[in-house]
Order: sequence, then C-alpha cells, then structure tokens
Amino acid sequence: MEFNSYSGLPNERVKAANGIDYAYRDTGPTDDGAGVPLVLLQHFRGNLDNWDPALIDALAPARRVIAFDNAGVGGSTGTTPNTADEMAHGAIAFIEAIEALGLGQGPVDVLGFSLGSFVAQQIALTRPSLVRRLVLASSAPQGADGMHGWAPEVIDAVGNPETSPEEYLSVFFTGSPASLQAGRQALQRIYGARSEDRDTVTNWATREAQYDAVCTWGIPDHAKLQRLSCLRMPVFVANGDSDPMILPHYSHLLAGLIPQARVKIYPDSAHGFLFQHHGEFAADVDAFLGGPR
Repeated sequence: MEFNSYSGLPNERVKAANGIDYAYRDTGPTDDGAGVPLVLLQHFRGNLDNWDPALIDALAPARRVIAFDNAGVGGSTGTTPNTADEMAHGAIAFIEAIEALGLGQGPVDVLGFSLGSFVAQQIALTRPSLVRRLVLASSAPQGADGMHGWAPEVIDAVGNPETSPEEYLSVFFTGSPASLQAGRQALQRIYGARSEDRDTVTNWATREAQYDAVCTWGIPDHAKLQRLSCLRMPVFVANGDSDPMILPHYSHLLAGLIPQARVKIYPDSAHGFLFQHHGEFAADVDAFLGGPR
C-alpha cells in the first residue's frame, strides 16, 4: 500500500457540528482493507508540525493515521478549553466530522501523547463506543498524587513564551550521548523536513488554557482513580524510563487501574521516547492495534 509521507501532507480542514473548523492531516492507505483509523492527540503546546514525521510514517503503512489540532490550537478555529473534559468533547466532534466525510466509520483507535493522553482517557470514558483501542504515551491518571503541575525546571523549559531547542532536548530526551543524538535528529525532522505550509504556531492563550487543564487534571483526588476501572477496551501504556515531565511510575499506576492494559517503558529515554524510539514504538503500536482482543 502506498501513502504520502507526513512531512509533505497538505493541511486540510473540516467543519464540525460544534462550529469549529479543525485543521488536520491524513495519511496512510485509504482502501477498504486499511482497517480502523488511528487518531492522534498532541502534547502540551504542540500542533500538527510537532509530530515527528518518522513516527507517523512508521505507523501509516498499516492503517490510516489522522493528526489534528483541537479547538483553538494551531490552525483550528475557536478557543482552547481549559479542561481535558472539554478538550475531549472537541475531539469527539472532530472524529464525528471526519467520519461524515467518509474517513472511517464506527470506532477509531486513539493515540494520545502527554496532555493528549489525558484527553484520550476522557474520550474513552465519555464515549466508550467511539474507541476500539487506546494508546497512552507519557500519561498519568487524573487525581494521582504529585501531578499538580510540573516541576519548575520542566515548566521553565517548555512553558516560557520563547523556548529553545536545548530546553526542548532537556525534557524530551535524556543527557546520554545516544539520546541527545536521537533528539537532535528528531528536531531536524520536526523543524527541517517541512519549510512550506507549516501549521500556525500555538499562542499564549492556548498555553495558559492547556496548563490550566494539566493542573486541574493533577489535583489529588483518589476517587477519580477509580473511574478507569470501567474502561473495557484494550489499552497500551508507554513511557520513557527517565521522563521528567510525567514520571514513569505513573505509567505503572495507570496500567494497574485499567482492566485490559499493558505497559512498556523504553530505555534511556524521556518525554519524547516515542520520537527517539520511533521505529520500535511504531512496531509495538502496530502489534497492539492488530493483536487479539
């Protein structure tokens, strides 16, 4: 099956029933044998251009892959919500809109990364019939102790008005030579592979709303941990072993709360483990999405 590389995809738009025009990119096979589409939910302050093209190109041969900007993010219209619950309703509206265009019918698979993984959990809880399988990368359950905001050195690196590549490297990759080399290669792919028709950069209002959502998600509340026991779809939880943003022990906690969850921690990697280990992670996701229930 042939597909277009992510770095060369056009920015497309679809109007949803909630009045938002969502920006998205769509790749992978489009024939009837392509199976269930995979919808991607992006990290804090990220837009369509912040996905590593190498990861999406590794995911796309086996299935349709759709990345999008939620309301108020990047090229999408509207205002960025300040809770994961509202973001989840926006994502549901987008999925319904692309299904109306014929880009898949019925349940989808969802891959949420970081803040996107919080939204993915909320989608699965709010509309379980919409999600066939769920991938949670660099994730944590709502209400877990120690998740109320990020460490000062982390939010200083990724939360300032202007962030540098070195600050990005310090959070998304470890200090080892191998991880730093992988990080610089990922940055080159993310920022250097596409020079035209790039997505709109996320603004400060989006940063503020998204960080409010992160902090609200992290307010300690043990009762909220119990919500995850009602998820019945298979779930793959993954993280890097040295993630300073969402510590890997939250991955084990998350997987332990979900009946059909499995967990994998990738070595010598941090928040951007899925970019550093893009080939291995894509193969793991492919095996998970195609495996028995």
